[in-house]
Amino acid sequence: MDSLLLHGEAECYIQALERVALRDIGSPRWFRQHDYIEKLNMQAILQASANQEEFIKDLFVSHGKVPTLVYGMILIEVWKQKVFPILCKLQDFTPKSTFPLYMVIHHEATIINLLETILYHKESCEAADDAVVDLTDYCFRKLTLLAECSARREIPTEERTSHAEVSNINSIQDLQNQSTMLEFEISLKALSVLRYITDHVESLSLSVLTRMLNTYNLPCVLVQLVENSPWSRTSGGIMQKYECGKWREIPAEDRLKITKLEGQVWIALLNLLLKPDCQKKYDFNNVNKNQLLKLRGFLTEVVIDQLPNLADLQRFLCHLAVTDPAPPKKDLILEQLPEIWNEIVAENSGKWKAIAKHQVTTVFNPSESELREQANMLSKTYNLDVMECLIPDHPKCGACGAVGAKRCSRCQGEWYCNRECQVKHWPKHKPACQMIAEATEKLQENLNIKN
Repeated sequence: MDSLLLHGEAECYIQALERVALRDIGSPRWFRQHDYIEKLNMQAILQASANQEEFIKDLFVSHGKVPTLVYGMILIEVWKQKVFPILCKLQDFTPKSTFPLYMVIHHEATIINLLETILYHKESCEAADDAVVDLTDYCFRKLTLLAECSARREIPTEERTSHAEVSNINSIQDLQNQSTMLEFEISLKALSVLRYITDHVESLSLSVLTRMLNTYNLPCVLVQLVENSPWSRTSGGIMQKYECGKWREIPAEDRLKITKLEGQVWIALLNLLLKPDCQKKYDFNNVNKNQLLKLRGFLTEVVIDQLPNLADLQRFLCHLAVTDPAPPKKDLILEQLPEIWNEIVAENSGKWKAIAKHQVTTVFNPSESELREQANMLSKTYNLDVMECLIPDHPKCGACGAVGAKRCSRCQGEWYCNRECQVKHWPKHKPACQMIAEATEKLQENLNIKN
């Protein structure tokens, strides 16, 4: 399969993207936009992983829709913080299905995944225009939360539910757990987005650089991430690292290998500390200096062998240890401030409970026919064969992490390298497998009855 969307289809979807009001989240109009973005995201991943012409990125740039993506992502962020907690506490809210709520929560993850794909390119960052300031603030919020959780060792230990297992989410508590897991994944994606912004910082407004270095002191936030390594953990003496949406066991011989996430942190630090424009802006005072010098303990020969450019950072830190850099140059500039978060909050301030009640009665308690329509949309959008085409690497065995050769024949949701691993993993996989299979059979029975 060379393409999921034709160029003309993708262009129509992108042209149709627009800002939606907070109270309309979950409405049919919003779900159409969600469906468009999901398909555009999958097509963008396919093009990037296959080194094809990235016309999705080009269309977002030419139609000026990158700011619309940023707005939609922050809109869901506000909803999750201000409306979702109220909605979960409403005593009269007992939805027949949590599927619509799950898709709203997942929407933020879809958008940042799409942004991660297209913002690799300089023209996409430039096309974000004023919204790049809002995006920088968004990344800071996510990375600060990630750093705080990792410092307290409060990193989620469970994996989020796959799209094939959406029907397993049958309670508000399950939904809240999935939201926590998704927040962890979103924060890791924000790390990649921030790295791409730092790659192209010379072509962006001075306000972006000022906020990253002076307002938010992102170099020190990144030092905290290096120190606490939220993407790795040790369980029962076994090291695991978070890759491709799962905690994977790392063989002893691979424990010193840098993952993509670790590489993103180091490259962002290289950009923020070594680029001339950044060095002129950053305040290397004693507090910041002491934090940055902690990095020397992590710059081992093994790490530098994998990212040779880090030798430049190592030399810089050695020089920083024995010198006092000149204070930052203070230019008189008109600082650009983020607008999206403040605009959404100001427009809806004092209405959070009313919005929650409105959404409960209008969109999050759908009729059986509406639920069937949404489920049909999901099955078309997340076709399993299509999803396999989007995986840049071979699927991994659910038991040992090796390349998966065959999929569970009953639920189609898990891969194994051989029969031995499948048998070994069955006690853990059995509950999810049964629920997926039973939910699928029940849905099919209902469809047959209705038809």
